[in-house]
Amino acid sequence: MIKIFGISTDEILCSDTHMTGFMFKSKVTTGAPTICYFRRNSAASTLAAEDVETLDFSKFDMIHLTGITPALSASARAASEVLNEKSRKAGCFFSFDPNLRPELWPSQAEMAAYLNSIAYRSDLFLSGIKEASLLIGAEAPEKIAAHYISRGTKAVVVKLGTRGAYYACEDGASGYVDGFRVERVVDTVGAGDGFAAGVLSALREGQTFSQAVRRGCAVGAIQVMSRGDNDGPLSRGELDAFMAGQKDWRRQSA
Repeated sequence: MIKIFGISTDEILCSDTHMTGFMFKSKVTTGAPTICYFRRNSAASTLAAEDVETLDFSKFDMIHLTGITPALSASARAASEVLNEKSRKAGCFFSFDPNLRPELWPSQAEMAAYLNSIAYRSDLFLSGIKEASLLIGAEAPEKIAAHYISRGTKAVVVKLGTRGAYYACEDGASGYVDGFRVERVVDTVGAGDGFAAGVLSALREGQTFSQAVRRGCAVGAIQVMSRGDNDGPLSRGELDAFMAGQKDWRRQSA
């Protein structure tokens, strides 16, 4: 197994006939960045059901999917279906973040219909207020969570920015989790992905949903204080120190 920064590269597929897609994003400290995509006919857009059908799902504890993958093409959408179906059959925890990219869909209606169908078949659905507003026309965290849980979603986390997050589970557990103080917003890009990583890593360690959401809020806060998508990762010692409120948290080792 080859690993880069602790991440296995074993399942990476390469194409000799299609280019690598890319995107440009403006850097912002508030609001959403301006995004320009160059993904048409990219290698990623050719992802198909047969590419994932042969995966050994018994090797995985969790499968995390974002709404970007099914937005790329019809074949990528078929691959997303296989990932959802086979991971559920294998007993994997299936997590879904809509990560809306309306520019990649033929219409908002088609986007909402498909992404909601995946959300209803998820163990965890991670959504922001604006995303839920586009998907189901609701903005109140409790109503958003109730909508999805009533349709089959096992647990829902609604991200509330600086206010933290709200979570609700099918067993009735629910609550608000406060956000963390951000010293200075450097770049908002990557906060949602950081939040998901925090929640999922904590759940995998056996922490409660409340504890997991709190970690998600912490990683998301750290990410907006960092430049770019990938410059926020930190050691476990730094994360624990940040969550404990230590002022010198960046100096802590793993």
